Amino acid sequence: MGIIVNLDVMMAKRKKNLTDLAAEVDITLANLSILKNNKAKAVRFSTLEAICRALQCQPGDILEFTDDEEEQ
Repeated sequence: MGIIVNLDVMMAKRKKNLTDLAAEVDITLANLSILKNNKAKAVRFSTLEAICRALQCQPGDILEFTDDEEEQ
């Protein structure tokens, strides 16, 4: 699977909805939704930093690596 984005989990823990987080991070709702739904191919460090600041978390709370070879 590769990198999994657990943004929805952290948003739920911090009781933030997509609209509020998008405004706070200064990212479009569409781009934040793509990231939240694991459809993004990349994320800028500045965006990741802003998300972590808004959610008061670490990058590892949002991003998770899974190894396809270990799962087989």
